[in-house]
Amino acid sequence: MPPRLRKLDRATELAVVRRAYAKQVLAAAGVANADLEVAYAHVRREDFLGAGPWLAITDWAGGYARTPSDDPVYLYVDSVFAILPDRHLNNGQPSGHAKWLVSAAIKPGHHVVHVGTGTGYYTAIMAELVGPSGRVTGIEFDPELAVRSRRNLAPFAQVRVIQGDGATVPLEATDVIYVNAGVTHPAGAWLDGLTEGGRLVVPLTTNRGFTHNVPPVPIERRGAYFCIERQVTNFRATWVSPVAIISCANMRDRASEAALEQAFASGRVGEVKWLRRGGDVPAQRCWLRAPGWCLTYD
Repeated sequence: MPPRLRKLDRATELAVVRRAYAKQVLAAAGVANADLEVAYAHVRREDFLGAGPWLAITDWAGGYARTPSDDPVYLYVDSVFAILPDRHLNNGQPSGHAKWLVSAAIKPGHHVVHVGTGTGYYTAIMAELVGPSGRVTGIEFDPELAVRSRRNLAPFAQVRVIQGDGATVPLEATDVIYVNAGVTHPAGAWLDGLTEGGRLVVPLTTNRGFTHNVPPVPIERRGAYFCIERQVTNFRATWVSPVAIISCANMRDRASEAALEQAFASGRVGEVKWLRRGGDVPAQRCWLRAPGWCLTYD
């Protein structure tokens, strides 16, 4: 007869579950980063999702399924959980964020601006990455969510949450700006606020969003995360992944949106190398050209 398994105390059991979750999330993202793995293992997801049971997304048309109970173990999977289900606002997919956070290359001591904190879960992971010598400024437009994120992030002394428009809130010099809502163009304040070598990780999206697309539109034609790195007065641009994400209502420009639609339809997004300000680049060098900015191949 096999030996009886030793019963773990509850805190130890959840710590083991979180550690396994962190490894699985990074594996699903196809990335390896020891610091990010530790951050995922340390931050308690249940502290940012309210009282359980919780609602997990079952389909991108708005379907949810309730967890069997309020046991936090059900949160440690690579799934999206509701924050405000009536508005289809969710806590994003952990593996997606892992891929984008790796591209952000957050280090101890950095100043990170998180635009769209939601309830603060991924803000907390960034706080783990910058450590006590760094700081994270969270910006949340929705007043209710700003209150919730302030409360949830109170244990993190290096985090400050501002309620406001992430495209217009004055920024101090910033090593990383991490945006969690779809925009049609990068805000000038984001590009200007980056330190030398600083990175803007941002989803550029069409108006297809992530729900109710009839006929269905492939995610590759809905949007993409880019990492934009400041190099003196130039901006290196690297495609990170396709994305379907809720839109940022204050950062939608019709001309840029139309240019994105056309660019995604043409393919070649992985060949983008630079973001250039101004509109004087010849069309044949551009993946996207919109009023005042473009994404180019060289």
